[in-house]
Amino acid sequence: MIPMYPEDETCPICRKACMDKYGEHAVHCKELPGFKYRHDWVRDVLGNILRRAGISAKKETPVNFLTDPMEGRSTLRPADLLVFGWARGKHACVDLTGVSPLVGLRENGFVAGLAARKAESKKVDKHAKACAENQHVFIPFAFDTFGSLAPEAINFLTRVQRVIHSNCSTPRGQGFVFGRLGFAIQKGLAAQLVARLPSVLM
Repeated sequence: MIPMYPEDETCPICRKACMDKYGEHAVHCKELPGFKYRHDWVRDVLGNILRRAGISAKKETPVNFLTDPMEGRSTLRPADLLVFGWARGKHACVDLTGVSPLVGLRENGFVAGLAARKAESKKVDKHAKACAENQHVFIPFAFDTFGSLAPEAINFLTRVQRVIHSNCSTPRGQGFVFGRLGFAIQKGLAAQLVARLPSVLM
């Protein structure tokens, strides 16, 4: 709730919407730079955490079955992260999505974590069945720009944290995973905010 932008000026990135002084538009504007940077930055940090934990994973891996059920195979896309042998020998497709908890705030009010949970549910509806049919596990990794994580993301990170803790002789692993991911989310958000600041403030 810090006023950052002049009101009623057009967003300098998407050039479609008007800015509001508290940055609601800046947080959920999907134009570059910022939005995709945030997603890819969090993905890269998560991949680095898995590597340091000794968990085998690969970024942007083609699996040839992740589609939008409404659009069919023309929308084949890679898994953000493919984690090898994650559950009972099955590989896990980890699909990241970042959302703004401010979207729809005027109509519905604010409930902490609700936006991330809704995003998680939508991802499950889209991809869980296809993964199961192809002998893979699907893990939706949904987070919001305030740093809230959806339940599946928390479960995933908790397990990764346990692996790190069991592999490290020092207690550093205890808060390392959640702290590093939280910082990555905030760094991505900062990129969105800074890219839309008036040039006189830069």
